[in-house]
Amino acid sequence: MHNDIEMILLDSSELEKITDTLAERINSDYKDKNLLLLCILKGSIVFTADLMRKLHIPCRLDFMQVSSYGGSTVSSNQLKILKDVSCPIDNFDVLIVEDIIDSGFTLGCLVKYLEDKGVKSVDICTLLSKPSRREYEVDVKYIGEEIPDYFVVGYGLDFAEKYRALPYIGVLKPQVYENKEV
Repeated sequence: MHNDIEMILLDSSELEKITDTLAERINSDYKDKNLLLLCILKGSIVFTADLMRKLHIPCRLDFMQVSSYGGSTVSSNQLKILKDVSCPIDNFDVLIVEDIIDSGFTLGCLVKYLEDKGVKSVDICTLLSKPSRREYEVDVKYIGEEIPDYFVVGYGLDFAEKYRALPYIGVLKPQVYENKEV
């Protein structure tokens, strides 16, 4: 599996620094708010867990699973809610915790969906952002790292449900995903 990685983009120490920096800002910004971390499954689980352990403020945790990719490497521009929040969220300041933002379509739809549920506020925290791929304007309050247009895996991110357990963010070799039916 490691032979499929072209290069390591962010190693575990760099990921630790990113989560430290983001947690510090979130601790300050949400100290007097009713924070709900909303982890977007499955790719954000590792990042959310690491981030949450560094928060020193009260917060709740819930999960959603949404998709606009299916088994592809590009967005289908159709949002599917596979798992919705499990409790009422209208009393919370919601912080969506995402692994990566490409086109922005999924998060744009998700923010609108949550606003329609009557949340106090909704912001976005992403580990990775690919601004060169942005097609939809989304306001991202917390960005861990902006990256070039690489297909990345590890630290929760996958390709065809593989590579999630890698302790770093790696660039997947193009021959692994090009012309592959998933």
